[in-house]
Parts: sequence; C-alpha cells; structure tokens
Amino acid sequence: MAETHFAQSDAYLSALLNEVHSVGAARTAMTMGRRTFFKLTGASVAGLVLGFHIGDAAFAAAAADGDAAAAKDEAMNAFIRIAPDNTITIYSKCPEIGQGIKTSFGVIIADELDADWNHVVMEQADINPKVYGSQGAGGSTSIPRAWNQLRQAGAGAKAMLVAAAAQAWSADPSQITAQASMLTHAASGRSATYGSLAAAAAKMPVPDPKSLKLKTRAEYRLIGKRFRGVDDPKVVSGKPLFGIDVQRPGMVYATYTKCPAVGGKVRSFNADEIKRQPGVLDAFAVEGTGLAVEVMPGVAIIARDTWSAFQARDNLKVDWDLSEASTDSSSRFSAEARKIAASFPQTPDDNVGDVDRSFANAAKTVEAYYEYPFAAHAPLEPMNTTAHWHDGIMELWVPTQQPDRGLPLIGKVAGIPPEKVVMHQTRVGGGFGRRLVNDYACEAAAIALKVNAPVKLQWSREDDFSHDFYRPAGYHQFKGAIDKSGRLDAWREHFITFTADGKKEASGANLTDNLRYSIKAPNLRRAKTMFPLKIPTGAWRAPGDNAQVFAAQSFMHELSLASGRDHVEFLLDAVNRDVPELAPKDGSVNFSPRRATDVIRMCAEKAGWGKTLPKGSGLGLAWCYSHAGHVAQAVELSIDADKRIRIARIVVVLDVGPIIDMAGSEAQAQGASTDALSTAMGLKINIEDGRIREQNYNAYPILRMPFAPMSIDAYFIQSDNPPTGMGEPAFPALAPALGNAIFAATGERVRRLPLRDLGYSLAT
Repeated sequence: MAETHFAQSDAYLSALLNEVHSVGAARTAMTMGRRTFFKLTGASVAGLVLGFHIGDAAFAAAAADGDAAAAKDEAMNAFIRIAPDNTITIYSKCPEIGQGIKTSFGVIIADELDADWNHVVMEQADINPKVYGSQGAGGSTSIPRAWNQLRQAGAGAKAMLVAAAAQAWSADPSQITAQASMLTHAASGRSATYGSLAAAAAKMPVPDPKSLKLKTRAEYRLIGKRFRGVDDPKVVSGKPLFGIDVQRPGMVYATYTKCPAVGGKVRSFNADEIKRQPGVLDAFAVEGTGLAVEVMPGVAIIARDTWSAFQARDNLKVDWDLSEASTDSSSRFSAEARKIAASFPQTPDDNVGDVDRSFANAAKTVEAYYEYPFAAHAPLEPMNTTAHWHDGIMELWVPTQQPDRGLPLIGKVAGIPPEKVVMHQTRVGGGFGRRLVNDYACEAAAIALKVNAPVKLQWSREDDFSHDFYRPAGYHQFKGAIDKSGRLDAWREHFITFTADGKKEASGANLTDNLRYSIKAPNLRRAKTMFPLKIPTGAWRAPGDNAQVFAAQSFMHELSLASGRDHVEFLLDAVNRDVPELAPKDGSVNFSPRRATDVIRMCAEKAGWGKTLPKGSGLGLAWCYSHAGHVAQAVELSIDADKRIRIARIVVVLDVGPIIDMAGSEAQAQGASTDALSTAMGLKINIEDGRIREQNYNAYPILRMPFAPMSIDAYFIQSDNPPTGMGEPAFPALAPALGNAIFAATGERVRRLPLRDLGYSLAT
C-alpha cells in the first residue's frame, strides 16, 4: 500500500477496495461495499475503531453508514473499538502462544490511549496482513516489531477523542487532559467519557502519526505494572480457546498418517478394511507436495469423531516406498563427529589475526570437545487445524505462530490465490518454534479439498514426536589461548553441523552470532563441517543460542580457570567493546557492551558471587546476548554421592528495555529458566534408520513439578531502549551456568547434554 494516510474520499476508498480484502463471503466475490471496508479498516457507527497499515503506520478512521446493520457489524481488523457504554475492545494482532502477548499488546495500546484497564476487553484478530502487517510470533519479536505501531494506535485514537471534545466544548485541545477513559477540561469544569465521544471522534480528521507525542517512560500509567493474563480465567476454567477446541456445524474429524521415515511414499494401504471401521466416513491417500513444510505423502482417515479416527488408524496397514526415505542416525553422526573433530578444515569461515602465533606464544592453551543432541519441541497441544473448503475459499481455524507464512503455502496446496485463504487465529497451546511451520495447516487444507464439510485434522502425541522440525544436534571442538596477562588471546572452533541441501546449514543449524558479542578474541578462527541430513530441523526456543551458548560459555569457564582469574572478571574482560553503544537510527535494538557488563555484574551480586559454600555445593554463572536481550544467569546447587542435584536457587538478570507487564515478564524469565533446566537434564531425540525412537513423554522426560526449582529470582534492568521480547533470552545461559556450578561442586566438567546420560538426576 502506498505511503499515505487513508483518505475519507469516495475516490480513494474505491482505489483501496482493490487492495484490502475482507474475510468470509467478501473474499469470494473479491469485492466489498463501503460498510464492509469501514468494518475492516475504519469505524462502525456504534463507536470508534482505529486501524492502520504497518508499512507506514498510516491511520484509518471514519464513520460507516448509519444503519442498524452497520451498528451490529464487528470490526474484524481494527485495533481499537470504543462502545457507547465505555467498553474498549482492543484487537491483538499476533498469536498468543502462552507468552502473554495478548495482554501486553493491550497494555501498550491502553497506556497511550489513557484507557481505564478495567473497561478493556481483549479480542484476537483474524489474519489480514493488508491491515495489520506482520502477524507472526517467533524469535521474541512480537513486541519489538509492534511497539511503535501499537503506541501510535493508542495515541492516535486519543488525539481523535480530544479533537471531538475540543470541538464540542469550543476548547483548546492542549487544555484537555485524558485519564482512565475520561477527558477533562479543567477551565470549564467539563468532562466526558470516551464512550460518549466515540461517535463524534470517528468523524475527526485522522492525525498524522508524526504529529503524535508518545509518552516517555516516566509518563507510563499502565506499562510496567502487574497484570493478570486476559485469558487466564478462561484457560483455568477450560473454556474453548485453543485450536483443539474448535467446533463447526457439520464438522468431521481426520487423522493423517505419514511414513515414519521422512521421504517415504504411499504405495498402497488397506482402504476397504479402514472404511469398514466403526465411525469411519472415508479414507484416501494424499500425494502431497513432497515438501516437509507443506504436505508429505500420507493416508487420511475421515470419521465422525476423533476417537473413531484414531481407533481406525490402529488397523491401518501402509505399504511404504522407502526408496527416498531418510536413513539418518544420530548415533552415527555423534561417532563420526568425534572422529573428525580434531581435523580442522583447510578453509575457515572466520580467520582474524594470527591464531597459530597466539597458540605458540600462549601462557596456556585449553582444548575441549562439546556436543548436544537433537531435541523435540513437544508443545502440550498437539498439532491441529480445522479447515473448510467452500465457495472457492479455504477457511481455517489454526493455532499457528506464523499465519503470514501459512497463507501462500495453503493457497499453493489448495490451488487458489492467498487472498482466498481465510485464517482465524486461535490461542496456541505451546509453540517454542514448532508452529513457525504450517505443515499441519497445509495437510488440513489438502484433506478439506476432498471433504464436503468442515474437517478437523488432529495429530496424536506420537505424530508430534515423529514428525517434528527438530532442534539440530551440534558438535564443537574448541581450542583457546590465554596470554601472559591472563586474558583470552585466541579462539579456534570447529563446528560440526548439518545441511539439508548440501550448500547451506539446515534450518536452526547455523553458528549463531552470540560468540562475537560475548567472547572477544583478538585472534579468531572458525570453520564448519556439515553432515547431510534428511530429517527436518527448525527453529527451537532461542534458535542456535539454546545449545551453542552451553558449549561456548562452558568453555569460557574452562579458560577462566586456566587463566587463574575470577570467572566473572574474565567474562567481563572478554565482552566485545568494539561495538558502538549508540542504537541504530531505525529504532531497533543492538548489542551494548555497557548493558552486557551491567547484567553480568548484577547477576554476580544478586547470586552472592564469591561467598563460601558448603562442601558439595557450587555456584556457576554464564551470560549471553540473545534475541536482542542482554541476560546473565547463575545457578547455586548441591550434589550428593549419587549425583542427585538439588537446585538451591536460580538468578536471572535481564536488560530487555522497558517491561510491559511485570508479572508476565517474570513468568517468562522463570519459565524459560525451567525449560532450559528441563532440556539440559533430560531431553534427547534419538534417530535410527530415519525413525524417531522417542514417541511420547514416557521416553522424553520433560521436567515434572516435584523437580522444578523452588527459587527462580528474576531481576530487570529497565532503560529507555526499545523493548525486546521475553520468550527466549532467559533460556540459553542456564545450561552453562548449571554445568559451571556442577564443576564448582564436584570438579567434574560437563561437556555433553543431556545430563541424565552422564548419570545426573534432580532431587525433589
């Protein structure tokens, strides 16, 4: 859309009608009336609705035709609606996957709007990039991407309300104040609620976003306080919010069975027998597109209910063509990596300074080999999608992290343009990166094409484990040099990873940039070796950093011990100070040496670094710059003779800019730390002959409540820097802090995950 404000002239509206697409039946005809357009991008007569396009943050607000039907219309793709009774409905554009974004988005808008939070109702927006821009959730980017957009939405709506009051009261707008959904003109003693002014405000000229004065941190009234999640009462009372809860009139249910080894194709299956099973309506093979991110070949079973579909699948017999199927083996990868780790590739990816000379002149050198396994996402809600093919439209109800990515893929599968794909967001029962891929939605669309009814595709837990996009395993051979002053002088790293196409790293298998921020080595040499891999991999909570920081920060502890210096001082000395402190002009967040130093020092202080601990106890610390967050973590623990670990305390210090919702941010810091502990202790996916051996939680021991740490203390260094996300930064540094604490307590160095493979367990 052109970089201009939405005008209210009929001529400009007509031009925009060709760009903005409605949902439901409006997409069938690919045209819409004036009222429908306003419903999507403007205002209904019942109150004020403000929406805008993300590209230039242009605003759109206008009054719709004043008939009774218009008053009943819902604002499908607007950010704000203000009703006459002073109820303020705010639409959250991005997926809620448990990270609290639906609450935080509302707080950001409501603060700039000066709304009474007690009168705010949060609703989930449907997918319409033409109106909202990016609507994904991943990489802890939801808040940083939407920060200015949401603030402008709130400030713009407030400006229009003020303009309406000024006109009604013949007052200077600058003399009108707003607070708790009320406007007041002190000089005349007049006041009015937002609801009473909403209809008039909708007719005010749309403000230029550049004219809006956004609040400073000192002026926030809501941002930074504690809030209950807006969906919490519904979640705990079992209300139908998730994709798995979707019900549609006349709906049928489906399972989809793919080859256990990715790449296998269907030769034949016992179709007649399956169709005779109780409750089964149909069964058919789907050729698919042959792409794991879309639709792999498989067999669909359609039934009257999920139970019947699952029961019928127990009798399914498929003759698989395995000629192109995966034969990957994680044990073989591990063995081969160990064999070649010491053979540094002839062509390095990075070669700075004179590494060989540094090693020759070093006071001490240290070498170590680290490895970590494949891991599954294992979200609580298995993959599912409800799809309905009707009137040339593919309509879906999807728990996805990346609806934007799904639209063109689903359109491709259905053979229709993306604008004829209608996607409704549901709450997501966990993602951790798994739902960045929309394969399950594409499968539902492929099945729906052959079913004359809404169809819910429901994966089983075993499907989730067998057909994930796994965190790739990784293998690191390190060598470091300490100079005569006890400083890090050289770093050499052979990274052994995976490739899906023989050219570049597989998804999630690339070496992250964390090293160049957290470890400043004057002499640096890095190279990689890539094993071919057919098993699909992908982003996994804090991609890359989630495991690579374990290896790098653990090795930093080994180097600090060799230097004879205090570990915290060694880390501080190694922070890269060649990076300028000034943030980029585009308002994004970059690495800051000062912020890195601050979180390390505060974490050491809060954890009691240097204190004397009883025998068998230890304190470990590590830090990282991950997803634009500066984070340090410390673990204090004790270990008995049977290698049972008792976590006394976890400390996490974060600088992620201003905190939106303190309760939600603390929960994310604690949740990420617990997830990281769970992963480090026990999570591992074994692959043999292209098949996943772990099929359910009984073989994949995610941390249970009795073993969860009792004390996780989260501290935040708040600043005027733009906010960053909270879902991932508190994950990566936990594992190395844990390993460093184990060394401090026992003298045993942990260089391989998970710890259960080394005989460690958690005490209750």
